Amino acid sequence: MSTSTTASVSTHILDTSAGRPAEGVAVRLAARQGREADWQALGGSATDADGRCKDLPALPEGTTHVRLDFAVEPYFEKKQADAQQDAPANRDSGPAVFFPEVAITFAVVPGEHYHVPLLLNPFGYSVYRGS
Repeated sequence: MSTSTTASVSTHILDTSAGRPAEGVAVRLAARQGREADWQALGGSATDADGRCKDLPALPEGTTHVRLDFAVEPYFEKKQADAQQDAPANRDSGPAVFFPEVAITFAVVPGEHYHVPLLLNPFGYSVYRGS
């Protein structure tokens, strides 16, 4: 929850290749106070069945920039392994995912809430500031 001196962040992931939420994706949160400051790791979470991280750590007072790191490769590897189990004849020797990690960095101001959804598929992604 944001306060007058802090911002807050939430996220969710939609796997656009399946038209479903992406469950079980590890998400790490980091923050810094100023453009030149070092990143401070705050912890992380994993997406639930609705593709949401409901327990991301709070941002420290003075945060100006936030980074969300999504570990998407294990999610797509599991998805590919499940598909190959169902249809072994369709095995592909290529990688399960082109972008193994997605790092999103954005600026914040105190008192605001930032919902940053990730729209994901094996060969691309997009993000936006949601509500």
